[in-house]
Amino acid sequence: MMIGLTGRNASGKGEAANYLKEKGFIYYSLSDVIREEATKSGLKHSRDNLIKLGNDLRAKFGAGYLAQQINKKIKQQLKNNKSQNFVIDSIRSPFEAKELMKNNGFVLVGIDAPIELRFKRLLERNRLGDAKALEDFKRQEQRENLKSDTNQQLDATFGIANKIIINNGSLEELHKKIDGLLRVL
Repeated sequence: MMIGLTGRNASGKGEAANYLKEKGFIYYSLSDVIREEATKSGLKHSRDNLIKLGNDLRAKFGAGYLAQQINKKIKQQLKNNKSQNFVIDSIRSPFEAKELMKNNGFVLVGIDAPIELRFKRLLERNRLGDAKALEDFKRQEQRENLKSDTNQQLDATFGIANKIIINNGSLEELHKKIDGLLRVL
């Protein structure tokens, strides 16, 4: 089974991924591909640097490039264990999602929560480059929804999700929703 995670910032994708890792899923993140490239290039891992680098990689190698790199890692893992389960995080483009959908058993799960709750979570996690004001957070999200093959398209990617989880409660409630999803997959 392969579960891909998409959704807006601070919706709970990372928490969902962590829970699936606890259940034995191997974790991959498209953002890790970008971080690896940033490290090789000597770039700081700020949000703006990573977004720009991701867009540059898509422009240079194609809109599905990040997912292609993850698919290579998945294929390598499947050589060792054909029944392995995977969770793939940070799917931000429909082209990346479609690339991952080439895998048998892949399900794209969209995770969402109200913007005020997501902003509260964003402030609590306090990552480098995160917005500090709600209006800045909204502007940041608009920049991440440009209709261009090489840019992030969070809304368009969410729109092709096979399953949706509304994460508007506690962490325990999110885990219950994920357990329910696993029962039907």
